[in-house]
Amino acid sequence: RAVVVERGLIPFLDLAYQGFSQGTEKDAVSVRYFSELPIPVLVANSFSKSFSLYGERVGALTLICASREEAQRVQSQLKRVIRTNYSNPPTHGASIVATVLEDSNLHQLWEDELGAMRNRIRFMRQALVSCLKEAIPDQDFGFVAEQQGMFSFSGLNLAQVRRLRQDFSIYAVDSGRICIAALNEQNLERVVEALTQVIREAPGM
Repeated sequence: RAVVVERGLIPFLDLAYQGFSQGTEKDAVSVRYFSELPIPVLVANSFSKSFSLYGERVGALTLICASREEAQRVQSQLKRVIRTNYSNPPTHGASIVATVLEDSNLHQLWEDELGAMRNRIRFMRQALVSCLKEAIPDQDFGFVAEQQGMFSFSGLNLAQVRRLRQDFSIYAVDSGRICIAALNEQNLERVVEALTQVIREAPGM
């Protein structure tokens, strides 16, 4: 925080997966951390994943300002930007999110369901690591187990990622990031077999 203040930086926090790591409260610790600073803070958060509203692209931009006057000035500038870009966003998804968050019972139900999704992802992460350890005992996959959330940096290089894509129709981004949330008990064995073959034949991790 000292570096941010000393250099006059404005923190812009991207909170796209709130709730998928440790829960909605713990995942927002960085927001509370920076909101204590005597400088403006911007927070972009998304509800598309946590509410399963992928086609709605629901999110919000929150600004923490030093005063009401500053907030009003910033808001007026944001409205100008919004007006020239998309004018009025669709309200359907936002209305769903607002309805849930404003009702204590629905809010708790959402937290419970989000917790169930979070636990399933954790289970699949551990299952993936366990199966990989069994298939490739001389390889260390501990770093995958230590990661959290919907995704994982697999350690695969570009050649291995392309081989997965071309030969097994299993997709990862070029950096090697894979989606743990896409794993399930039906496809886990196939994914592990493909990873094992790719890693064995083209070592790089």
